[in-house]
Amino acid sequence: MSDLQLGKPVSLPASPDEAELDRVPNPHPDVDYVARFTAPEFTSLCPVTGQPDFAHLVIDYVPAEWLVESKSLKLYLGAFRNHGAFHEDCTVAIAKRLIAALAPKWLRIGGYWYPRGGIPIDVFFQQGELPKGVWAPDQGVAPYRGRG
Repeated sequence: MSDLQLGKPVSLPASPDEAELDRVPNPHPDVDYVARFTAPEFTSLCPVTGQPDFAHLVIDYVPAEWLVESKSLKLYLGAFRNHGAFHEDCTVAIAKRLIAALAPKWLRIGGYWYPRGGIPIDVFFQQGELPKGVWAPDQGVAPYRGRG
């Protein structure tokens, strides 16, 4: 990991592969707790048609030694804006990248994708077991109902 991007002018990376995820030391590694990031306006591109795809992402993790720095996460997620990948690929790739950078005790991501072709696709990934006694609230995103 390079020097932190925090506090510096940084352009949106051209692709997720070019984006850097910064991490900072967890000030409370002796305590298990959940940190949540919500990205309600996540966008990527369909790899076949090039049309935009939209999702509401919820990322929960129990940190060990490291926290993800939020500006770098925002830039990383923004780098998907011009990236062509299927919903499943985007969601799982984000989880895997966070796991590689942070080695959290537990991580889950919910990718609540808006319909394309009339079918919403929700993608869920989890690694590890939630530590005993840790509260991880529901992600709070209702299943897609259309106009019903």
